[in-house]
Amino acid sequence: MARRAESQPRSGCPVSISLELLGDRWSLLIVRDLMVRGFRTYQDFLRSGEGIATNILADRLKQLVASGIVEKRVDRADRRRLNYRLTRKGIDLAPVLLDLLIWGARYEATAVPVALLERMEKNREQLLAEVQRRWREGDATPLQVNGCWVWP
Repeated sequence: MARRAESQPRSGCPVSISLELLGDRWSLLIVRDLMVRGFRTYQDFLRSGEGIATNILADRLKQLVASGIVEKRVDRADRRRLNYRLTRKGIDLAPVLLDLLIWGARYEATAVPVALLERMEKNREQLLAEVQRRWREGDATPLQVNGCWVWP
């Protein structure tokens, strides 16, 4: 994805600016995996089952770090490994991703069970609060709603 210089957005429209930062599926899936699946390492993303190519993954992680959505840190236990984590700017995408999940499951055939979708809609604020808590505490366990995984 070609990007314009950070100081030169295509337009002043907030939707356009947001799409310049997140306008491809890989960037949103990386944010999803950090937020919901508890992924932290490059290898975690490669094993996600989404089929992202290594060069695309490296590029998207670099872009997300440069835009302040993701930060990378050297792993304390293994200094050769990098861990990725959402920043405040990144975790603030939780309501957007939840709305995309609900919208997609409502109108298209997905792997999200109808009962889970209904619980997520009914308990939206509680779910978002749990995402925030997990981020604050560095809890990288996959997100569940009433014992069900949010993403299969």
